[in-house]
Amino acid sequence: MRKLMADSETDMDRPGAKEESREKGTSSVEQEEGCAPRSSSTEAGDSPAGCIDGTEQNPEEEDHHKLSVISWNVDGLDGEEQPERARGLCSYLTSHSPDVVLLQELIQPYTRFMKKRLAEHYVFIEGGKEGYFIGMMLKKSRITLLDSETLAYPNSGRNLLVAQVLFRGQKFCLMTSHFESCKANAAERMRQLRLVMKRMVRAPDDVTVLFGGDTNLRDAEVAIVGLPGCVCDVWEQLGEPENCRYTWDTHANTNNDHRYKSRFRFDRLYLRRAGGAGPPPVEPESMALIGLEKLKCGRYTSDHWGVHCTFSAQ
Repeated sequence: MRKLMADSETDMDRPGAKEESREKGTSSVEQEEGCAPRSSSTEAGDSPAGCIDGTEQNPEEEDHHKLSVISWNVDGLDGEEQPERARGLCSYLTSHSPDVVLLQELIQPYTRFMKKRLAEHYVFIEGGKEGYFIGMMLKKSRITLLDSETLAYPNSGRNLLVAQVLFRGQKFCLMTSHFESCKANAAERMRQLRLVMKRMVRAPDDVTVLFGGDTNLRDAEVAIVGLPGCVCDVWEQLGEPENCRYTWDTHANTNNDHRYKSRFRFDRLYLRRAGGAGPPPVEPESMALIGLEKLKCGRYTSDHWGVHCTFSAQ
């Protein structure tokens, strides 16, 4: 695995900057290591109007022909109610039992917390060690890891995490990243999108390529860059479901008290299907937002909603 630069820049993603109470010492997550994950509250009114949480999945009843993926910026930088939010994250991952998890804004206390609870079933790949970083989780019973690497973006402390895997005998290239933040950094963010698209297009023809992450992209920026003809936006491919449009929604998500409310589709998934004379191409089948329920502490698991997708893979 290629060594890479860890994300070191303070994340100022949103129209109102996150205040950094990011302590280098022991996190409050680790102070409650003895606590088991708790289910989130399901009281009426916890979920934003018009948006439903993904259906919980019994791992024993999973469809073995479908690939399930969760992409989520978990906001590990937020020091408020970290133990409860980390338990909430583990509960969501346990109940949905995804094959692949693509994570952003991880911190070491979060990864240690998750490994103690989920390492029996998942391989963890980290895209950094210091500050906050990206990562992947691959279900051991379903995904075979062949190789992984981390690629640093030029002129940025951020990076792209890439894993070559097998799923039901088919080759997949999985990618995740956390693009540059803030409206003012649109040019750098678009450069990062171009680099990801080049990497997706250049993958061998018999490989299905799937990217998921917090892109911080605005629609106008994607229009300027343009997507290659062989790459599709999964949300668009599924008919642009309105209930999955906004993954960053400060009208509904109250974790951070933003003076100016906004909604964006920052979290996106891109698919490049394999070609050639192989199995039928992988196709998107469903998408749902998760993390819409408030936890018992009164906060959500993250300031982003997670994106849960399924794909056909015959």
